[in-house]
Amino acid sequence: MDKRTLRSEILNKRKSLSKEEVNDKSSSIAKLLFSTEQYKSSKYIMCYIDFRNEVKTEEIIKTALKDGKNIIIPISVVETRQLLLSQLLDYDKELEAGTYGILEPKKEFIREVAPEVIDLVLIPGVAFDRHGYRIGYGGGYYDRFLTRIDDSIPKIALAFELQMVSHVSKGKYDIPVDYIITESDIIKASK
Repeated sequence: MDKRTLRSEILNKRKSLSKEEVNDKSSSIAKLLFSTEQYKSSKYIMCYIDFRNEVKTEEIIKTALKDGKNIIIPISVVETRQLLLSQLLDYDKELEAGTYGILEPKKEFIREVAPEVIDLVLIPGVAFDRHGYRIGYGGGYYDRFLTRIDDSIPKIALAFELQMVSHVSKGKYDIPVDYIITESDIIKASK
């Protein structure tokens, strides 16, 4: 199955999840994430802000801030298809709908951060396989971004079980994630 068909099929499955299912599964994923050594030892976590029935990240972000971690969120720069990184201090006060309708910091709360400070990346996506390859939304933002950080930085995808597929065809620029956390499992990618 080609990427476009697979993307469409998985997005439709994800869209069919009820709000309650998304919340429950996201909460289970958050608990598993908090149990990992990668989370416990991190100081600067890059975390996406969820939209369209993605694994919810509000609980993750608020808990991480309470745990004294620095939360860095990506801002999509459409012209260059790059991600600008900004530190978030207050989830409830600093965000507004931005590019693609995704919450981003209001102009006055953009606090730019260099990619080098990040020591954990939480990655969204549409479909994942057990080798850590992913299908995103087709913009290539994360693939471009991941070339800017050291290979040793843990990359963890957050996904619902229904987003796991047997095989994702990889492109030459695709960078696999190290782990995929679903509502029922922490999968170490077998590269």
